Amino acid sequence: MTNFLKLRIIAFFFLSVFILNACKTIENLPGGDARENPPDPRERVKKNLEEGRGFRLDNLGNSGKGGDFMFASANELWRASLDVLDFMPLSSVNYSGGIIITDWYSEGNSLDESVKISIRFLTNEVRADALDIKVFYKKCNQVASCKVSQKTGSLSAELKRQILSKATIYKKQNQEKNFKPYKGGTVDTTK
Repeated sequence: MTNFLKLRIIAFFFLSVFILNACKTIENLPGGDARENPPDPRERVKKNLEEGRGFRLDNLGNSGKGGDFMFASANELWRASLDVLDFMPLSSVNYSGGIIITDWYSEGNSLDESVKISIRFLTNEVRADALDIKVFYKKCNQVASCKVSQKTGSLSAELKRQILSKATIYKKQNQEKNFKPYKGGTVDTTK
Protein backbone atom coordinates (compact mmCIF):
# COMPACT_ATOMS: atom_id res chain seq x y z
CA MET A 1 0.00 0.00 0.00
CA THR A 2 1.15 3.47 -0.65
CA ASN A 3 1.84 5.90 2.14
CA PHE A 4 -0.99 8.14 0.98
CA LEU A 5 -3.52 5.30 1.27
CA LYS A 6 -2.23 4.36 4.73
CA LEU A 7 -2.53 7.97 5.81
CA ARG A 8 -6.13 8.15 4.57
CA ILE A 9 -7.05 4.95 6.43
CA ILE A 10 -5.51 6.22 9.67
CA ALA A 11 -7.26 9.60 9.30
CA PHE A 12 -10.59 7.85 8.64
CA PHE A 13 -10.10 5.66 11.72
CA PHE A 14 -9.38 8.60 14.03
CA LEU A 15 -12.23 10.63 12.58
CA SER A 16 -14.62 7.70 13.16
CA VAL A 17 -13.48 7.28 16.76
CA PHE A 18 -13.87 11.02 17.36
CA ILE A 19 -17.40 11.12 15.92
CA LEU A 20 -18.53 8.04 17.85
CA ASN A 21 -17.10 9.44 21.07
CA ALA A 22 -18.85 12.77 20.48
CA CYS A 23 -22.18 10.98 19.98
CA LYS A 24 -21.71 9.10 23.24
CA THR A 25 -20.83 12.33 25.08
CA ILE A 26 -23.92 14.15 23.77
CA GLU A 27 -26.11 11.22 24.77
CA ASN A 28 -24.94 11.41 28.41
CA LEU A 29 -25.40 15.15 28.91
CA PRO A 30 -27.88 16.07 31.63
CA GLY A 31 -30.91 18.16 30.66
CA GLY A 32 -31.10 21.81 31.60
CA ASP A 33 -33.52 23.18 34.15
CA ALA A 34 -35.77 25.85 32.61
CA ARG A 35 -36.14 27.56 35.99
CA GLU A 36 -32.39 28.23 36.16
CA ASN A 37 -31.98 29.47 32.58
CA PRO A 38 -33.30 32.79 31.34
CA PRO A 39 -35.83 32.51 28.47
CA ASP A 40 -34.21 35.26 26.39
CA PRO A 41 -31.40 33.81 24.22
CA ARG A 42 -29.24 36.93 24.61
CA GLU A 43 -29.40 36.60 28.39
CA ARG A 44 -28.52 32.88 28.16
CA VAL A 45 -25.51 33.69 25.98
CA LYS A 46 -24.41 36.40 28.42
CA LYS A 47 -24.83 34.03 31.40
CA ASN A 48 -22.88 31.25 29.67
CA LEU A 49 -20.03 33.60 28.75
CA GLU A 50 -19.86 34.92 32.32
CA GLU A 51 -19.67 31.35 33.64
CA GLY A 52 -16.96 30.44 31.13
CA ARG A 53 -19.10 27.99 29.16
CA GLY A 54 -18.82 29.62 25.77
CA PHE A 55 -16.61 31.50 23.40
CA ARG A 56 -16.97 34.43 21.08
CA LEU A 57 -15.90 34.38 17.47
CA ASP A 58 -14.57 37.93 17.65
CA ASN A 59 -11.97 36.78 20.20
CA LEU A 60 -10.53 34.08 17.91
CA GLY A 61 -8.51 36.49 15.77
CA ASN A 62 -6.42 37.87 18.65
CA SER A 63 -3.05 36.53 17.55
CA GLY A 64 0.06 37.21 19.55
CA LYS A 65 -1.92 37.07 22.75
CA GLY A 66 -1.59 34.13 25.09
CA GLY A 67 -4.40 32.65 27.11
CA ASP A 68 -6.49 34.75 29.43
CA PHE A 69 -5.93 33.30 32.89
CA MET A 70 -8.00 35.82 34.83
CA PHE A 71 -10.36 33.01 35.87
CA ALA A 72 -7.77 31.43 38.18
CA SER A 73 -7.61 34.55 40.31
CA ALA A 74 -11.41 34.83 40.28
CA ASN A 75 -11.91 31.32 41.71
CA GLU A 76 -12.38 31.79 45.44
CA LEU A 77 -11.42 28.22 46.43
CA TRP A 78 -8.24 28.36 44.38
CA ARG A 79 -7.13 31.70 45.84
CA ALA A 80 -7.97 30.62 49.39
CA SER A 81 -6.05 27.35 49.02
CA LEU A 82 -2.94 29.12 47.77
CA ASP A 83 -3.20 31.67 50.60
CA VAL A 84 -3.55 28.97 53.27
CA LEU A 85 -0.61 26.96 51.86
CA ASP A 86 1.52 30.07 51.40
CA PHE A 87 4.05 28.97 54.04
CA MET A 88 4.85 25.69 52.22
CA PRO A 89 6.92 25.24 49.06
CA LEU A 90 4.74 24.08 46.16
CA SER A 91 5.73 21.13 44.03
CA SER A 92 2.93 21.15 41.45
CA VAL A 93 0.15 23.65 40.83
CA ASN A 94 -2.27 23.04 37.97
CA TYR A 95 -5.43 25.12 37.74
CA SER A 96 -6.84 23.36 34.71
CA GLY A 97 -6.22 19.99 36.33
CA GLY A 98 -7.62 21.24 39.63
CA ILE A 99 -4.78 20.16 41.89
CA ILE A 100 -2.22 21.69 44.24
CA ILE A 101 0.63 19.55 45.60
CA THR A 102 3.13 20.88 48.09
CA ASP A 103 6.70 19.75 48.43
CA TRP A 104 7.84 17.92 51.57
CA TYR A 105 7.90 20.40 54.43
CA SER A 106 9.38 20.15 57.89
CA GLU A 107 9.80 22.70 60.59
CA GLY A 108 13.30 23.59 61.80
CA ASN A 109 13.18 21.49 64.98
CA SER A 110 12.05 18.16 63.43
CA LEU A 111 14.27 17.33 60.49
CA ASP A 112 13.39 13.62 60.49
CA GLU A 113 9.64 14.27 60.02
CA SER A 114 8.01 16.09 57.12
CA VAL A 115 4.56 16.60 55.68
CA LYS A 116 3.20 16.86 52.12
CA ILE A 117 -0.30 18.06 51.22
CA SER A 118 -2.33 17.56 48.07
CA ILE A 119 -5.57 19.42 47.39
CA ARG A 120 -7.82 18.28 44.58
CA PHE A 121 -10.71 20.51 43.52
CA LEU A 122 -13.91 18.58 42.85
CA THR A 123 -15.99 21.67 42.03
CA ASN A 124 -15.56 25.44 41.86
CA GLU A 125 -18.45 26.06 44.25
CA VAL A 126 -17.60 27.06 47.81
CA ARG A 127 -18.95 24.10 49.78
CA ALA A 128 -17.66 21.45 52.14
CA ASP A 129 -17.39 18.64 49.58
CA ALA A 130 -15.57 20.79 47.01
CA LEU A 131 -12.09 19.78 48.19
CA ASP A 132 -10.30 16.46 48.56
CA ILE A 133 -7.37 17.11 50.91
CA LYS A 134 -4.77 14.42 51.53
CA VAL A 135 -1.98 14.78 54.07
CA PHE A 136 1.10 12.58 53.86
CA TYR A 137 3.67 12.20 56.62
CA LYS A 138 7.25 11.05 56.07
CA LYS A 139 9.35 9.85 58.99
CA CYS A 140 13.00 9.06 58.40
CA ASN A 141 15.54 7.51 60.76
CA GLN A 142 19.27 8.19 60.86
CA VAL A 143 20.01 5.50 58.26
CA ALA A 144 17.93 7.45 55.70
CA SER A 145 15.21 4.87 55.37
CA CYS A 146 11.90 6.68 55.30
CA LYS A 147 8.33 5.62 55.84
CA VAL A 148 5.55 7.56 54.09
CA SER A 149 1.96 7.28 55.28
CA GLN A 150 -1.30 9.04 54.58
CA LYS A 151 -3.20 10.24 57.61
CA THR A 152 -6.65 11.65 57.98
CA GLY A 153 -7.33 13.78 60.96
CA SER A 154 -7.14 17.19 62.45
CA LEU A 155 -4.69 18.76 59.98
CA SER A 156 -6.82 17.87 56.96
CA ALA A 157 -10.00 19.09 58.67
CA GLU A 158 -8.32 22.30 59.83
CA LEU A 159 -6.97 23.04 56.34
CA LYS A 160 -10.42 22.49 54.84
CA ARG A 161 -12.01 24.77 57.44
CA GLN A 162 -9.47 27.55 56.83
CA ILE A 163 -9.76 27.31 53.04
CA LEU A 164 -13.56 27.33 53.08
CA SER A 165 -13.77 30.27 55.49
CA LYS A 166 -11.28 32.30 53.44
CA ALA A 167 -13.06 31.34 50.18
CA THR A 168 -16.36 32.49 51.67
CA ILE A 169 -14.82 35.88 52.45
CA TYR A 170 -13.44 36.14 48.89
CA LYS A 171 -16.80 35.17 47.43
CA LYS A 172 -18.57 37.84 49.46
CA GLN A 173 -16.01 40.44 48.36
CA ASN A 174 -16.49 39.46 44.70
CA GLN A 175 -20.26 39.67 45.01
CA GLU A 176 -20.07 43.11 46.59
CA LYS A 177 -17.61 44.27 43.93
CA ASN A 178 -19.75 42.93 41.07
CA PHE A 179 -23.11 44.06 42.48
CA LYS A 180 -24.78 46.46 40.10
CA PRO A 181 -28.15 47.85 41.10
CA TYR A 182 -30.87 47.97 38.46
CA LYS A 183 -30.74 51.31 36.68
CA GLY A 184 -33.81 50.87 34.50
CA GLY A 185 -36.65 53.30 34.18
CA THR A 186 -39.37 53.64 36.77
CA VAL A 187 -42.45 51.51 36.49
CA ASP A 188 -45.80 53.28 36.37
CA THR A 189 -48.12 51.31 38.67
CA THR A 190 -51.10 53.66 38.31
CA LYS A 191 -52.30 52.07 35.05
